Amino acid sequence: MEADASVDMFSKVLENQLLQTTKLVEEHLDSEIQKLDQMDEDELERLKEKRLEALRKAQQQKQEWLSKGHGEYREIPSERDFFQEVKESKKVVCHFYRDSTFRCKILDRHLVILSKKHLETKFLKLNVEKAPFLCERLRIKVIPTLALVKDGKTQDYVVGFTDLGNTDDFTTETLEWRLGCSDILNYSGNLMEPPFQSQKKFGTNFTKLEKKTIRGKKYDSDSDDD
Repeated sequence: MEADASVDMFSKVLENQLLQTTKLVEEHLDSEIQKLDQMDEDELERLKEKRLEALRKAQQQKQEWLSKGHGEYREIPSERDFFQEVKESKKVVCHFYRDSTFRCKILDRHLVILSKKHLETKFLKLNVEKAPFLCERLRIKVIPTLALVKDGKTQDYVVGFTDLGNTDDFTTETLEWRLGCSDILNYSGNLMEPPFQSQKKFGTNFTKLEKKTIRGKKYDSDSDDD
């Protein structure tokens, strides 16, 4: 009997909460409808024109991004191209990779998806063997490394998979979340809640690249199995 009473009480509480939420939504809609009803034709025309202008600007911005190579995941042939690419775009993700490192191929798959989803960000890849000067300048020691460049300056790095749950099976959303934490793309989820389940174990402290110069052309791999 006590269990039935508890269930009944819980149901009533839930029902009241739903009713209150519904009431608030209805009140908000009624308020918006009332505002529209009170507008004259000139005000409605101005509102319509304002929205059309916003759509036109959004379309122009999209075309500008596409003209600069956004919307696809591209390989650049040399470090000289890197400087030109980051100069053209406000937000850039560059994957420093090596052909023999299998984790680079894992990153490639996710970056292809994100490049199509986030037109606001340019996604590039560069072979470390073709960019010794740049790797030394940016202190790229571990492969793979993502350099996150904003307004022409390198703001952050994603080194290996530590920030992605320390697993090769991380999701595209996990990488998207990590890039969103650095404001290098527009992330719509909750930045305080990493998508991977082992949140308590790994936390949200990102691995910063140690500021040591490389020696020669030797790079460390983030995996034991290249």
